[in-house]
Amino acid sequence: MRNDLENLGALGRQVRVKCEYDPSLLETFANRHPGRDYWVTLTCGEFTTLCPKTGQPDFAELTIRYIPGKTLVESKTLKLYLFGFRNRGDFHEDVVNTIYNDLAKAMKPKYLEVTGKFASRGGISIDPFVNGGEGAKYKRLAQERFAAWHGVR
Repeated sequence: MRNDLENLGALGRQVRVKCEYDPSLLETFANRHPGRDYWVTLTCGEFTTLCPKTGQPDFAELTIRYIPGKTLVESKTLKLYLFGFRNRGDFHEDVVNTIYNDLAKAMKPKYLEVTGKFASRGGISIDPFVNGGEGAKYKRLAQERFAAWHGVR
C-alpha cells in the first residue's frame, strides 16, 4: 500500500456526483518520475455541456494531453469535475479554456493541451484547442504543437 496517496479522497470510495461546475474536485498525486518527460493523454468521449443561449446540449470528445511536473491529476476526480459541465452554459471555446486553466492551476504541468472536438450543430463543428508550457523548452513545444495543430508551418 502506497503511503503517498492519503490526500486522494474520492478514489476507492463511492462519491455523490455533483452536477455543478467545481474545480475544487480535482485532486492530484505525486509524480514518481518528475525527472523524465512523458506524455499523459486522457480522453473523454462523452463530454457534454450546454449552449449558454439556448440551453441545448452540446456533445464533444475532449482530449487532455500533458507532460507532468511534480503532480498528476487523479482520473476519477477529473471525471467528477467534467460532469460539472453538463448543466453549465458556456461556449465551446470558453469550456476548453476553463478546463485548461483549472488543470494548469491544479497540476502545474510542464506542458498542457486541451482539445474539444464538438459535434456539428447547424452544419458547423467547433473544435477549440488551447495549449501552453512552462520554461523555454515547453513554451517552444507549445508553439510547435499549436502550429502543427492548425496546419501552420
